[in-house]
Amino acid sequence: MAMPFQTLDALQGGANRTGSSTLLVETREAHDEARRLTALHRAEILDTPPEPEFDRLAHFAATLLQAPTALVSLVDEHRQWFKARVGMDVCETPRAVSFCSVAIRQSGLFEITDAAADPRFRSNPLVTDKPGIRYYAGVPLTASGGERLGTICVIDYAPRPAMDARHRSMLTMLAAVTMREIELRHIVQAASARSR
Repeated sequence: MAMPFQTLDALQGGANRTGSSTLLVETREAHDEARRLTALHRAEILDTPPEPEFDRLAHFAATLLQAPTALVSLVDEHRQWFKARVGMDVCETPRAVSFCSVAIRQSGLFEITDAAADPRFRSNPLVTDKPGIRYYAGVPLTASGGERLGTICVIDYAPRPAMDARHRSMLTMLAAVTMREIELRHIVQAASARSR
């Protein structure tokens, strides 16, 4: 639980309020990340085999948005792992270079129209080297408790214009359907385990 400013100031010997605010923000972010990781691991989906429901959602995203790559990505502590992937050979990448780790800090769609021109990503090895990402759009997979477990995203290797409202809405709906599949999967598996 966050401590009130005055209590924290007293413990720090009257540290300035800006320092207290920074500490409170960092404490809250660490707590939110711990809660997010707990929810992700509770879903029991990491490192599971491919499943048609998720493969179909990735293919649908790629087709709908005419993108060469689409992913259902789950962001673990040190990596992002792909439950489903279209146009991507690897099944995970380090979180430190992950676009999805930035996307899960947003409440809605996160879009980069040209990563090579974006100061946050232009030196990222996924941009400067293979696969040479230029365009990224992802929507967080948000659990019922508000935790953002990962994203459904599309990637292109050339810059693209920003999505129009219709496509933004479609990707947002796909994220909701994907999260629903994750939750249903967990319910079914838990029920199956209890019946054994």
